[in-house]
Amino acid sequence: MGEFVGTRTFNREDRTRYREKVRRCLDVFAEMLRESRFDVDRPMTGLEIELNLVDAESQPAMRNDEVLAAIADPSFQTELGQFNLEINVAPRRLTGTRTAQFEEHVRASLNAAEEKARALGAHLVMIGILPTLLPHHLDARTLSANPRYELLNEQIFAARGEDLRIAINGVERLAVTADTITPEAACTSTQFHLQVSPAQFADYWNAAQAIAGVQVAVGANSPLLFGRELWRETRIPLFQQATDTRPEEIKAQGVRPRVWFGERWITSVFDLFEENVRYFPALLPVCDAEDPAETLAAGGVPKLAELRLHNGTVYRWNRPVYDVLRGRPHLRVENRVLPAGPTVVDTVANGAFYFGLVRALAESDRPLWSQMSFSAAEENFGNCARHGIDAQVFWPGLGYLPVTELVLRRLLRLAHHGLDRWGLDPQERDRLLGIIEQRCLTGRNGASWQVGTLHRLESADHLDRPAALREVVRHYVDLMHGNRPVHEWPLP
Repeated sequence: MGEFVGTRTFNREDRTRYREKVRRCLDVFAEMLRESRFDVDRPMTGLEIELNLVDAESQPAMRNDEVLAAIADPSFQTELGQFNLEINVAPRRLTGTRTAQFEEHVRASLNAAEEKARALGAHLVMIGILPTLLPHHLDARTLSANPRYELLNEQIFAARGEDLRIAINGVERLAVTADTITPEAACTSTQFHLQVSPAQFADYWNAAQAIAGVQVAVGANSPLLFGRELWRETRIPLFQQATDTRPEEIKAQGVRPRVWFGERWITSVFDLFEENVRYFPALLPVCDAEDPAETLAAGGVPKLAELRLHNGTVYRWNRPVYDVLRGRPHLRVENRVLPAGPTVVDTVANGAFYFGLVRALAESDRPLWSQMSFSAAEENFGNCARHGIDAQVFWPGLGYLPVTELVLRRLLRLAHHGLDRWGLDPQERDRLLGIIEQRCLTGRNGASWQVGTLHRLESADHLDRPAALREVVRHYVDLMHGNRPVHEWPLP
């Protein structure tokens, strides 16, 4: 999302040229897959965390340019809204005590960044949706200075031909309209990257899809939007609606949304890239000078710039990624289902649970997806986004059961096995999976803490909703910086 794009207007010739170039990239990608030209020797894991900026009154602070300049760390970069930042953590192998190194690195980086931001009157918050965010905070002035965001906004609304309607029915109801894509900036996420070989990609992607609902249930942290209590992971329906290029008539025709769970298990990574090209028109038809076929024929590694750019505008919850590092191409599964926060240690625990579980499932003798329909996985995803840690899910051989029971009875054991296969230190494994276990035993994650705190402040302290939301954020920030896992957080 953060790449700068120079072209400001597009014509029919641009779109025709881009369509031809994307298809040429897809052909070259297929040839590369046949020839196995990918880095598979030392698989790496990576992490990205999106952040919010707030002021002393717990309101969104539209100051990311100033804060980025003060931080002066290339690991931090801009995001869609002026109250957003993102930190990209250098990839590491998942062996030994590398998860502890992830945690130490992120904590040190965030502490240093918080000190610089505080000098400018801002604070960093890892949270799925900022509770004090209101509709008037999200208009055209909210977009970050990167011209790519302005272009995306223009192209999405040109495709829609009308304003955006956001309607979410949860514990309470919300219905608002927007004339920009800035409501998307309310959604701050954690993304886990897992490098896999072409031969393994389908198994890992299918496994990630199968557990997406469980991840959301255990890690939910976005129950509040525009002053309303909605879904436990409101970020899911909000992101789906905020980037929807389809007017109502096109939706009724069954045209697929750009934020997409998918519709089938796959047999190859090519399936996903080919679907993206076949189903979705270009949003940013910017062409690169490289001829990928010539580069490949000359023994080089093509960038496949158009295919990658197009792929970046189709928002799958588990996205395929093609990238080139140090002259070698590789593939990654980008897991995008989780919100940011609540703490660094919670984030790393979420990562350990995900990395361990997908490895165990991907290497299983009898694949889970041979026993479970794709629609059941999608239904789990929706139920878990709505109900969070209190959700019921379907699982082969067990039927419908509470998600916490599924995690405690079966999935923690699988994640334990998977982390052993990665070579993670046993003490690290037990420490991190113990956090997931305790969330399930206590029934407390970020979403349940936020809602419980809000209700306590409104009832016991007799605060009105805006004042209570400010207090939720204030308490949250204090506890976040303490880095105690969220299941230990007290209600005020």
